[in-house]
Amino acid sequence: MSNPNNTLLGFDFGTKSIGVAAGQQITGTAAPLPALKARDGIPDWDQLEALFQEWQPAAMVVGLPLNMDGTKQQVTFAAQKFANRLHARFKVPVHTCDERLTSTDARARLFELGGYKKLDKQKVDSVAACLILESWMNG
Repeated sequence: MSNPNNTLLGFDFGTKSIGVAAGQQITGTAAPLPALKARDGIPDWDQLEALFQEWQPAAMVVGLPLNMDGTKQQVTFAAQKFANRLHARFKVPVHTCDERLTSTDARARLFELGGYKKLDKQKVDSVAACLILESWMNG
């Protein structure tokens, strides 16, 4: 495992699935991890605990799904609540990042990598989590 101080976890919040990515601040790159299933936006916290123990991130980044005009929607508040819970539970900084267009970008990136067969929802969510993390690191 690399120096834990440089590791970040990124999340593409969704009510049924939460995309996950691990990133390195030094390189500014992220890799997709298996997406977490969620029930009404609530993940299996034991799975999240295991992820946290495995990666020991210095911080976490949660994508905030805003409307294209920048206004908040119902899921924005749910994502913010998820970010607050991560912070309360794991006691590391949790940042939020505007994620408009990341799912579209993720689909485009996956399509470039191998066409439609790669476009299953969980992969799209975790690639979107990579893009959120990378855009936050490069922001």
